[in-house]
Amino acid sequence: MSIADITTGTAESLRTDSPAGRAESLRTDSPAEAAWDAAPAETVRSLVRSFGSAVVAFSGGVDSSVVLALAVEQLGADRVLAVTSRSETYLEEEFTEAAEVAARLGVSHHVIETKELGIPGFSSNPPDRCYHCKAELFGELAGIAAERGFETVVDGANLDDMGDFRPGIKAADELGVRHPLMEAGLGKDAVRALARSMGLSNWAKPAMACLSSRFPYGEAITREKLSMVARAEALLRAAGYAQLRVRHHGVTARIELPADEVAAFACDVPLRSRVVAEFKDIGYRYVTLDLEGFRSGSMNEALEGERR
Repeated sequence: MSIADITTGTAESLRTDSPAGRAESLRTDSPAEAAWDAAPAETVRSLVRSFGSAVVAFSGGVDSSVVLALAVEQLGADRVLAVTSRSETYLEEEFTEAAEVAARLGVSHHVIETKELGIPGFSSNPPDRCYHCKAELFGELAGIAAERGFETVVDGANLDDMGDFRPGIKAADELGVRHPLMEAGLGKDAVRALARSMGLSNWAKPAMACLSSRFPYGEAITREKLSMVARAEALLRAAGYAQLRVRHHGVTARIELPADEVAAFACDVPLRSRVVAEFKDIGYRYVTLDLEGFRSGSMNEALEGERR
């Protein structure tokens, strides 16, 4: 499959009769329009209420926590099932936090074991890697919903996800998954504001992503490499950094920190020396600091020329 095919497929998934397509007309780059107000919150509540009952794809992040909390609020806990995928591409602490949030919300929490590295088209890490993963995941969730009598499968995709290359949304749309945050026009800042207003304890949690997103497209993903990334990021979190990524380029680690924290990190010689030594113990030969700073989905930058 070529980049052109993938991009075309993603565009087709945003047709106006798909959940993502219905949200396309709500996109805005205006800071004023993007500011939080109550209208989108009421819209998403009404939308969730219309689902009747729901299986929620629940990672424990802010977005899916908001969707789960809204589902419990609008449908009742007995008409909602949170499903979390436990796998080699997600950190164990993320699973633990998801279980804690589900327990606080008083909702049934079902855990499935997934093996992404065994999915055809995943471990070779092509640009449409996420399509294969999400097709497998949402296919399983659709089966659970049918078996247990739930009417709808929903996820936590928000409006800002449409501004990046997200082949997983195409897979979700093909299986009829609904994106209530996206469809109601809520971007990431509005979602956090809603999470805070609802009293969710994780409203300020930094955005996380599957560890597979740390690898350049075309570089094979293995358990050993995933472990290297997980250990490297754990070291930086232990040093006090919350929002970060360690991108894995063969024998080179590229550290992404928030842009306003890059200079302080670079100038802290003892910390920098310790990080370099510990990263080399993990298995990296070179340790670099990305001067552009943290940005979600930075590996997609390599696709820009091919997608234009």
